Amino acid sequence: MIDTYLPTDAVVWIVLAVVALVILVKTLRVLREYERGVVFTLGRYTGVKGPGLVVVIPFVQQMVKVDLRTVVLDVPSQDVISRDNVSVKVNAVLYFRIVDADRAVIEVEDFMMATSQLAQTTLRSVLGKHDLDEMLAERDKLNRDIQEILDVQTDPWGIKVANVEIKHVDIDESMVRAIARQAEAERNRRAKIINAEGEQQAAEKLVEAAQALATLPEAMQLRYLSTLYDIASEKTSTIVFPVPIDTLKGLFGPRDGG
Repeated sequence: MIDTYLPTDAVVWIVLAVVALVILVKTLRVLREYERGVVFTLGRYTGVKGPGLVVVIPFVQQMVKVDLRTVVLDVPSQDVISRDNVSVKVNAVLYFRIVDADRAVIEVEDFMMATSQLAQTTLRSVLGKHDLDEMLAERDKLNRDIQEILDVQTDPWGIKVANVEIKHVDIDESMVRAIARQAEAERNRRAKIINAEGEQQAAEKLVEAAQALATLPEAMQLRYLSTLYDIASEKTSTIVFPVPIDTLKGLFGPRDGG
């Protein structure tokens, strides 16, 4: 039989080689361009390393890897009561990124969870100060307000909030019908106002025309002839010829020596 047992020295060398390989793997780390490593030496923060090849002393140093790319965070639907006491469901999307890797690790336990919870509470707080019409018509302004508040509150965590977008504002079916009736009433109101303004402008123009005709008798005669032309062009069996009062005075006025 062939002896398959290795010498004791060979086993020792193999074990040492494996241990050295493990230590080497733990010592050398490669960080991508968008990654940074927050290094702690015996529990104390000693700096941020990366990108590229990073050397970490095993059992003495620990490294926490942080991703610097923009994170897209979906804010769950929130029940919001507007300032005019309308209950709606609103959800949004949040875009942020880490600008200080050390603060994102040291200052907050879980920056993703903290940012998500802060975004939910801020969304309810900001939208609750506005009417339903403002939520529907002024989304850009509300987005900016929420983004500015979140950016200030997450700055101690080394986070930069780039943008906030309100995606949906869901309203109850009964409220949708009420809004439709309100919109129809508003359209009717505007139509009546426009009609009244048109009548007012027409009346003002008629007054101006009457004043112009009163100051120029020749203009009145021209208007009289124009009216006769309009009447003659109509296909009617009876035609009434208006005669100016001044003409009647000339025909039936008092005669000399009468």
